[in-house]
Amino acid sequence: MAVEARSGEVMQGMLDLLILKVLSLGPNHGWGISQRLQQLSRERFQVNQGSLYPALQRLARRGWVSSHWGTSDNNRRARFYRLTREGERQLDAETEGWAIFRSAVERVLAATPG
Repeated sequence: MAVEARSGEVMQGMLDLLILKVLSLGPNHGWGISQRLQQLSRERFQVNQGSLYPALQRLARRGWVSSHWGTSDNNRRARFYRLTREGERQLDAETEGWAIFRSAVERVLAATPG
């Protein structure tokens, strides 16, 4: 079952975290980011343009990613995004926060009656 990222379906912070993680693997353009996320999630996440590009703009405004124009593998002009040092620090902080959140959810789900 694939999870498609649309407004209201995926928490904004989660999408930001996933994009930051993908960009920590190297600079990429928008379509490449969505494809890499889909690949890494084994086809579980499909992020549409209506969610991806506003997230990239938000991350750029916060100084967590920067961008430049370049040429994609298929010889098309594309905006490439890369993680900034501030973005690397934010990725570390959000990854730690996610681990704490995940652990708390697992404890609740593991609770037994009585």
